[in-house]
Amino acid sequence: MGTVPAHSSSARPKRRGTKVLAVAVVVVALALLAGGIVLATRPSGSGSAAATPPPQVVPLDVVGTSPVANATDIAPSTPITVALSTPLAPDSPMPTISPAIPGSWSALSPSELQFVSTGPLVPGSQETITVPGGAAGLVSAQGQNLGATVTVPFSVAQGSTLRLQQLLAQLGYLPLSFTPATQPSSPQQEADPQQGTFNWRWADQPQSLTSLWNPGAYNIVTKGAVMSFEDQHGLTTDGLAGPQVWSDVLQAAEAGASDPNTYDYVYVQRAPEPESVTVYQNGSAAYETPANTGVAAAPTASGTFPVYIRYRVTTMRGTNPDGSKYVDPGIPWVSYFNGSDALHGFVRGGYGYPQSDGCVEMPPANAAIVYPKTPIGTLVTVQ
Repeated sequence: MGTVPAHSSSARPKRRGTKVLAVAVVVVALALLAGGIVLATRPSGSGSAAATPPPQVVPLDVVGTSPVANATDIAPSTPITVALSTPLAPDSPMPTISPAIPGSWSALSPSELQFVSTGPLVPGSQETITVPGGAAGLVSAQGQNLGATVTVPFSVAQGSTLRLQQLLAQLGYLPLSFTPATQPSSPQQEADPQQGTFNWRWADQPQSLTSLWNPGAYNIVTKGAVMSFEDQHGLTTDGLAGPQVWSDVLQAAEAGASDPNTYDYVYVQRAPEPESVTVYQNGSAAYETPANTGVAAAPTASGTFPVYIRYRVTTMRGTNPDGSKYVDPGIPWVSYFNGSDALHGFVRGGYGYPQSDGCVEMPPANAAIVYPKTPIGTLVTVQ
C-alpha cells in the first residue's frame, strides 16, 4: 500500500469561530431593531453639540410714550419716556424735544428711555417729542433702524397762580416773602405749589395795599409783580404769565436772581382834601406831594391799577367835558396807569383839589421826583 502523505503546515485552517461570531452579531442587530432601538454612528470629529440657530431679528418700533401723543393739561412734573420693542445700540441717536428743555436722555431699561431734565416742563407750553427714524434714526442692538420718525406733540397745563406768587415773592417782586416748609424733592417739581407761608416784608404797610392780597388768586398785586418782572427781562409788559414768563421766572429762581429794585407803591388821596400823592418804597412813605384829580364831569377812576407805560415828556390829546378837543404838548414825567389816566406834571395856579380831565396832576418839579419811583408794574391806588 502506498505511503500516506504528511499534513502541510501551509494549509488554510477552518474558520468556524468567525462564522459563529458573525451569526451572533446579525442576531443581536435583528433583536435591537425588533425592540425599536436604532444604533447611530458617531460622526467623526471632536464636537458633539448641534449647531446654535441664529438669533431672531426683532424690528425696532416705538411701543409707547409718556405723555401720549396729543395729550393736554400735562402736569409740569410729568416724566417723559419712550418705550421700544427691543434694546438700543449703545451709540444709537436719541429722541429730541422741541422747544428744547435742559436735560438728557438715560436708559430706564435696555428698551426704555427717560428724559432727565434739570427743571419742570414749562407751564402752558406746547412740546413735541421727536423719535428719529430712517438711516439716521434710532438703531437697535441688532443693527435695525427705526423705520419712520415718530412725533409726539403734547401741551403742558397752565401754571399754578399760587406757585407763581411763591416764586415772585422769593425773587422779591411782591411786597411779601415766602418761606417754604420743605424743598422740592426733585427739580421737576419746581413748578408745583409748595407748602409754606407768606409774610409781609415790612411792618405797617398801608391797608389800601394789604387789603388787595389774596394768595392763589391772580389779583392786581400779582399782575403788577408780573409786569415788573416782564419789564426787567425784556418781555411784553402785559401782566400775563405765559410760557415765556414762566420759563424766565423758573430760570431766575434756579439762579437765585432777585429783583434789584425797591418795591414801589403809590397812593392817591382824593378825600378829604387837600388831594395828595404818597409814594411808598419798601414799605415806607418816601415822598408826598399835593396833586389834582379829575373834575366831577371827568373823574379819576377809583381802584388800584399798575403803571403800564411811561414818558419823560409827551403830547397829550383828548376830549374835554364840554366836548371840545385839547392837545397839550410837552407834558413831563408821565406814568399811565389806567387807560388815559396818568401821573404827570402840569402847571396850575394851585394844587390839592379836582382840576384835571381825569389824570393825577402834580407840580412839574414834584412830578420829577415821583417819576423814577413809578416803574412799569407799580401799583397806583386812587381812593
